[in-house]
Amino acid sequence: MATYKSFEDLPVWQSARKVAVQVYRTTSKGKLKDDYGLKSQIQRSAVSVSSNTNPS
Repeated sequence: MATYKSFEDLPVWQSARKVAVQVYRTTSKGKLKDDYGLKSQIQRSAVSVSSNTNPS
């Protein structure tokens, strides 16, 4: 079993962060960039995944 020194070392956290970055990129262009309510909700949801990763 792997030993992690920080939650940032967890593969699941790294994947969630990549998803959040992609969500921000996607919602910053096209029609979504003008729909502030939906854009904000999607972005907060994506960030929430990595914020709630619990290594224990």
